[in-house]
Amino acid sequence: MLDGIKTLDDVDVDGKTTLVRLDLNSPLDPTTKEILDDRRFKAHRETLEELVERKCKIVLISHQGRPGEADFISLEKHSHLLSKILNKEVKFLDSLMSSCTAKAIKNLGEGEFLLLENTRFYSEETLQRPADAQAKTYIVQRMSSMVEVFVNDAFAVAHRSQPTVVGFPQVLPSCAGRLMEKEIKIITSTLKEPKRPVCFVLGGTKAIDSIRIATKALENGVEYVITGGVVANIFLAAMGYRIGEPSIEFIRGKKMVDQITVARDLLEKYGDRIKVPTDVALDVRGERKEIEVSELPQNYPIVDIGENTITTYRKLLLNAGTIFANGALGIFEKKEFAKGTEEIIKAIADSKAFSIIGGGHTVAAARGLKVEDKINHISSGGGACINLLAGYKLPGIEALRGA
Repeated sequence: MLDGIKTLDDVDVDGKTTLVRLDLNSPLDPTTKEILDDRRFKAHRETLEELVERKCKIVLISHQGRPGEADFISLEKHSHLLSKILNKEVKFLDSLMSSCTAKAIKNLGEGEFLLLENTRFYSEETLQRPADAQAKTYIVQRMSSMVEVFVNDAFAVAHRSQPTVVGFPQVLPSCAGRLMEKEIKIITSTLKEPKRPVCFVLGGTKAIDSIRIATKALENGVEYVITGGVVANIFLAAMGYRIGEPSIEFIRGKKMVDQITVARDLLEKYGDRIKVPTDVALDVRGERKEIEVSELPQNYPIVDIGENTITTYRKLLLNAGTIFANGALGIFEKKEFAKGTEEIIKAIADSKAFSIIGGGHTVAAARGLKVEDKINHISSGGGACINLLAGYKLPGIEALRGA
């Protein structure tokens, strides 16, 4: 038992038809739609191999992308990659709740895998509601009738209160898989007595989530919040800088203008504990041009933090006791604008602080720089990890508590 949460040690899954929620959501090649990163597949291997040893009939569910996005595809390719990683066939069925699904599950043999279709192909899965309401959804009611036990190994979506994350523990014997168990253990133990000062590094484009996390972290006494990416642009705007039409238009397009007011309030309340760039890099027709923030606005997008900011941030990180990082500090996908992200990852690796990183681009940078072994914990989930670290309760974990 892990803080009121059952693990695979506490639930009788032997020989049972077991439904396992994974997170196989991965970056795809925009043209071929081939999977570019197998990290999440490998992260689930321990759980899946144990279920084979325990002679379960293993039904797998996951998602890929979001409706309307370019990476919103079927999971058929995921079944092929998972088969290679497990060195065992993972059958695929392009359905989730049909009579064909029920028949295929019934015909599963001991230790066999069946991966079902992308859960987000079904509209109920995108709803965010409390666990008791999600338990009454058709997707949960229908699928729970086909299986005997539920194992949630999808830490990366534990911050989402969606049916396949929080609904099944209400109606089935349930537990955390080995990946979920590991993430909870490491992160909660770090939170109990973190070495000071504690530093959060928040970047990326999901600024609403990051600013909400910054608020909670600062309320809980975190010494520093270091900003980059769109998060930094919003704080710069909150400080009164005119960040330029391309950058403010992006914020408008993502419906995040109201976050400027939120950021302004945080700056008034917490002042120097929030670190904002003093210089930035612009994309001038594909070339990197660094300027002081006092030289804004210019009619080019802000795409990275500048050299002076990197130096300031590095000093803070080298003197930190605990570091949590999520999100790129610039447009990491383009080499010219990856410098900020890469230099900050190097600083985290060089620091003697206890470090945890999450998020696709942050982890990709660490892997590309070959400094993974210098990071104490690389989380399988960026959003879930940073939410838990900030002090929020995660719906996916709470649903398992006492299940």
